[in-house]
Amino acid sequence: MSVLIETMSTAEAASLVEGCVDAGTAAVTGLLEGVRRSYAWLRRSSVQLLFERRYGVRTAEVVSLDEFGLGHQERVYYSAANWQTLRRTLPLRDVGEHDVFIDLGSGMGRMVLEAASRYPFRKVIGVELSEQLNDIARENIANTRLRLRCADIDLVRSDVLEYEIPDDVSVVFLNNPFRGEIFAAAIEKLLATVDRNPRPVTVIYFNPVEEAFLLGTGRFRHLRTVTRGRRAPEDDSPFGTVRVYAITERAGA
Repeated sequence: MSVLIETMSTAEAASLVEGCVDAGTAAVTGLLEGVRRSYAWLRRSSVQLLFERRYGVRTAEVVSLDEFGLGHQERVYYSAANWQTLRRTLPLRDVGEHDVFIDLGSGMGRMVLEAASRYPFRKVIGVELSEQLNDIARENIANTRLRLRCADIDLVRSDVLEYEIPDDVSVVFLNNPFRGEIFAAAIEKLLATVDRNPRPVTVIYFNPVEEAFLLGTGRFRHLRTVTRGRRAPEDDSPFGTVRVYAITERAGA
């Protein structure tokens, strides 16, 4: 070690020290970022559980569809969107008494509950593949302590590939419920309803993994993005974001 010190130039020594300091700073920064993320996750989880207790519902679990024999590479596990996702993305003034809300992949009914309790929708629909999850959603609707502004709630147990989206739906919610060809087929069904009955339709997409497909149809106009928590400028991951679109008319219509 003494030989190294004796033969090292001042500049080299300074560079070595600076490198050690940078490495130490990076390690501390990484540790602090990890702690911050863990704290943020814990805080969000605690808030979600408080909502569950307050409202007398059960929607906070993460469930693999494999548990119900419904596993598929294009179908995603059940994990509810955050409470108040609609509050942050859908202004109350934009919903009237003639509007109809639908959640494709409604799970245990969290967004159905939020839509029915906060907004004056004429009807709220939840479509869910799993009979078990849909049954839990029914229990949540029956037992909730939330005051529901919309009394007409329809929880449908159906595969989205077989379900015909009603021609009066005006707000669509998706929490990354399916991908690939299944997603494409569902969007084609949605666009078909707009073509049969031209009307304004808003799409709220939580964790928008298939955004490229939406925009590639030429029928979806991005309105706004709502991000949960702080994100680095270079972080373009769809996870943790909600993106809102308007469906446009078919060209030449």
